[in-house]
Amino acid sequence: MVTRTPQRPLAGIFWMLVTGFCFIAVTALVKFIGPRMPPVEMAFLRYLLGLVFLLPAIGALRQAQLTARQWKLFTLRGVMHGFGVMLWFYAMVRIPIADVTAMNYLAPVYVTIGAALFLGEKLAFRRIAAVVAALIGALIILRPGFREVSSGHLAMLGAAVVFGGSYLTAKVMADEVKPAVVVAMLSIFVTIVLAPFALMEWVTPTAMDLVLLFCVACFAVGGHYTMTLAFAAAPLTVTQPVTFTQLVWAVLLGYVVFDEAVDIWVVLGGLVILGSVIFITWREAAVKRQGTTPVVNATKV
Repeated sequence: MVTRTPQRPLAGIFWMLVTGFCFIAVTALVKFIGPRMPPVEMAFLRYLLGLVFLLPAIGALRQAQLTARQWKLFTLRGVMHGFGVMLWFYAMVRIPIADVTAMNYLAPVYVTIGAALFLGEKLAFRRIAAVVAALIGALIILRPGFREVSSGHLAMLGAAVVFGGSYLTAKVMADEVKPAVVVAMLSIFVTIVLAPFALMEWVTPTAMDLVLLFCVACFAVGGHYTMTLAFAAAPLTVTQPVTFTQLVWAVLLGYVVFDEAVDIWVVLGGLVILGSVIFITWREAAVKRQGTTPVVNATKV
């Protein structure tokens, strides 16, 4: 008899709210530092300073006996994620926080598309419709022909694509090695990928810049940790809708702190994308429940 972990939806919602706060804190700090430092240098220092959090994973790294294939996949993921981070930091200092947050919701949609193209997962008509709706949401945000689509918006579109590829690779690796190794290898490879680009535009950071970027690393790591706690406490169908609060905080933060105008079309497009992601999450959960229900003969074993 399999013991199931009891679901705690209120705890899941709480930890997801904390996750949203952590990630919005990351965007706020990056936006604040942005005028004084090149985006790629900020990204590099954030990951370099964040390597301190890998100390508990040293044992797992030393015990991991990675194959040549796994090294290639980790390298591929590191390169993809590294370029995604550069694009994200570039976009963060050029377009409103709300735009970045809303367009960031596209990454799970690209994961769904990539899983169908490269992992052979089937897409039912309803999931295809949800993907199309998400892309329409992106068009609502960008409104090509009605406003200028800046380089920051294009960078964010690219970031969502490569982040989707990174998460898809992580999905494969998570079945083969320990989670601590997956996280540690990502941080190490991203730091290596970012280093040469950062050196090309290097501006000597102040002590305060280093403190703030270390805070960025702390909030980023904390956000991923609390997100893991949320997923452990409640199903995705409960926690995923809570990510909408990130868009709310992003709009308020941009308006109050950075004097950014509230764009109702960005909010509407973000809601369309988020709604599509929630539907895709719900469908995947439903399929998994069907797949784990034993057939009649299996119950006799």
